[in-house]
Parts: sequence; structure tokens; C-alpha cells
Amino acid sequence: MPSKNICILVSYESGNFNQYWEGNYLRKNASIGTLSRKTITTMAAIGIIKDLNAYISLPYIKTASSEPNGGHFAGAKGLQDIAIAFKYRTTEKTLDSGDLSLFTTLSFATPSSDYLSDYMPYSIGLGTSEFGIREIAKFQFKNGFYAQAMVGYFWRGYTEAERDYYYNNGSFYSNIMDVPNAWNFEGGLGVWLIDNRLKIEASYIGIRSTSGDNIRAYNAPQPTNRVNIDRIALSAQYYFKGIKGLGVLAYHNNVVNGLNTGKFSNSGLGLNYQFNYAKNINAEPNEK
Repeated sequence: MPSKNICILVSYESGNFNQYWEGNYLRKNASIGTLSRKTITTMAAIGIIKDLNAYISLPYIKTASSEPNGGHFAGAKGLQDIAIAFKYRTTEKTLDSGDLSLFTTLSFATPSSDYLSDYMPYSIGLGTSEFGIREIAKFQFKNGFYAQAMVGYFWRGYTEAERDYYYNNGSFYSNIMDVPNAWNFEGGLGVWLIDNRLKIEASYIGIRSTSGDNIRAYNAPQPTNRVNIDRIALSAQYYFKGIKGLGVLAYHNNVVNGLNTGKFSNSGLGLNYQFNYAKNINAEPNEK
């Protein structure tokens, strides 16, 4: 984002799964059927000064089940975690074949409502604060293609459960659960088309917890679980020619492998608008 610019995004996502990994064993949702998760996210990206952006986001999530086990499980809904991040471009270098950029991102997220974290898989979040750092590298080729890679680490705290005993590789007589930290890996290939108005990208997203336990046989998951995720995604974003700064986003992703997680399939649509808040001039999309 150029300085003195804001981009506002509103997106809607719908996902579901009817299988999950209990440890590394893929099991069918025999008691709850297909679990659905719908998310509405509002996000703003702000260009503060040259090379420095700020981000703030807040999702609203609703979960439900196609077969709520005789009415015993009703799902959950509410505002999840508010997240704030700062992204700084540390390096920008022009080479013969294209442009290389390196970024560092610092982020912090914390629950914005008093939701129940120990209600998995219906819970809308982990119920703990999280601090993250990401290192990002992107290479933009002169022919419009680009490649990018990211590695991140997330420190997580504790969450409170509505019970005074749980099992996590041993018995704990407490309502406080330790949520595992995690590594995050991403890689993507994409291209800008139609005079830099259409962007198409294929990507991989990986998550690896650094500790935690496995879901016990026929039991519900809980925030202490070790979670590994391998997900592939395809996205497209288009900026309209007649209205500067206005764009639409569509994406789809699938979890193809995991540990103690649902085999989710998600699709989403979004609308974004970028404008200059200091002048009455909109930034061109390819300046992002």
C-alpha cells in the first residue's frame, strides 16, 4: 500500500467438513454430520508512511451442524479475535529479471468477545491472545508473474474452559488450558493480467504446532491439541477499470492433510475499495 492510502475489505466465507483427523487417523463425523462455518470479515489496510502499513481486522463467525446430535449441540456465533498488524518493507531491489521485495510483519490478536473456546469443533476461536512475526519474500518478474514465500511464528497464551479437569498427555485439575504455539509456512505463484487489473494466484499454507496432545478416541477436540494443517488455495482478484480502487476477490481452499483438524473446504467472496485519504486522488491498483 502506498502512504496515505486506505484499502477496506469486506469478505464472506463459507466452509464445511464431514471428516476430521483424530491424531493422524482420518475419521468421519458420525455424530454431528457435516459441520459448517460461515465468516464475515471486515479489514482495513492503511499506508502510514513509505514502506510501512498497518492492518486491523475483525471476523464474525457462525458454526452449525447438519445433524446436531438430537439437539445437544447448537453451534456458536459471535465476534472472534480483533487483530492488529504492522508490515514493513525492509528491502526493495530492482534486478535484470524483476523486482525483489522483503517484508517483516508483527501482529497481535486477542478475543473481542467472551466466546467459549473449549467447545470444539463448534468454537469460533482459541480464546487466547496471540503475538506473531512473519518474514516475507516476493519476486515480481517483468512479464507479470510473481513468486512469494513466507515463514511465521505465533506465540499463544492460555484459554479458560468451563470445567475443572482435562487430559493433556496427563491429568490436569484446572480450568486453564495452555494453547500450543505454531509455525506458519506459505508459498505462492501468481500473475497479473489485463493491464495489472486481474491477479490470479495459487498457494500453499502450512501450520505446525510446536506442542500439544492428540484428540482422544471418539472425544471432542480441545484447545491443547497439536494441530498440523496442509492447505492449497486458488484466488482471483479484479480491479474495475471505470472505478479506481474498487475490486472484487474470490477464492477457494481445501485442507488436503492434517493432524487433529477438520478436512475443511472453504470458498469466499470479497469487495475492496482503495482510496487516498490525504488527497482526492485514488491510487492505481498496481501500486499495491
